[in-house]
Amino acid sequence: MTSIRSILATWALAVPAAATAQSIPVAPMAAPPQAGAIPLGTGSVAEMPPESWFTLAGRPTVRNVATATLLPVLPDRANATGAAVVIAAGGGFVMESMEAEAMKPARWLADHGIAAFVLKYRLDPTPAPMEAFKQAALARFAAAAAAGAKGGASVAAPPAALADAQAAMRLVRAETTRWGVDPRRVAYMGFSAGAIMGIDLVKAAAPGTTPDLFAAIYPAMAPTPVPAGAPPLFVAVASDDELFGKQGYGLPESWRRAGGAVELHVYERGGHGFGFDGKPGTTSAGWNAALLGWLGAHGWLTK
Repeated sequence: MTSIRSILATWALAVPAAATAQSIPVAPMAAPPQAGAIPLGTGSVAEMPPESWFTLAGRPTVRNVATATLLPVLPDRANATGAAVVIAAGGGFVMESMEAEAMKPARWLADHGIAAFVLKYRLDPTPAPMEAFKQAALARFAAAAAAGAKGGASVAAPPAALADAQAAMRLVRAETTRWGVDPRRVAYMGFSAGAIMGIDLVKAAAPGTTPDLFAAIYPAMAPTPVPAGAPPLFVAVASDDELFGKQGYGLPESWRRAGGAVELHVYERGGHGFGFDGKPGTTSAGWNAALLGWLGAHGWLTK
């Protein structure tokens, strides 16, 4: 079983910047309806406490996910373009921000005719008592934020989570008739840890799993090996990102050197974890308009 210390080392990827100097509001909540969620059949995490839902700074969040699922959020058939996006929320692989970084963008994509698929991937276990979870994570976040200020705080996707992302991509492409999806127009969008998982998804290049487009929202920005034939990359990040803002622009530069197309949006302020709507009062607010333009340029808005 993964040690609690190694689990909490990744917590910093999930917590909004404002929380570094104050208590983060955390409250238990009932699990929302997940009708239509499809088990991916990738196995279960052993010795995992029960799945737990809570609000983190007001955002519905889940932790201790033992079994991966994929939830389709489909457009009206009359407006469907045949394009699809698999969405993976952030959370440092110890939790997933399921509203701000998953369901909200899924509904938005469906409103624009794109079939969205919310991936709830397997996580590392965390302490079951909420107070223990909160206090230990807060302490670890402070240390991780300090490391990020020096260019650190990178993390790779755990094998189980990566296997879930690969299974999700295969499933969407396999069920073209069921969901009206073109298997040659399946994108992947990840936030924070979900974006890191997307980078690993492209690098692994397992058959049937490489996305046709890849949107990485506040990902790790360090240089990384990129395979030939990598899909077009969209990056949205704030220059004051506490975790990755000191890493420069190694990720898009690595993509470009490998021959991949890159669209990079760097916002003056917004911090880490500004969510799908961006941080109010900063230019990161409304960043998704740029995403929509990019998707349109690649034909995702056209039947």
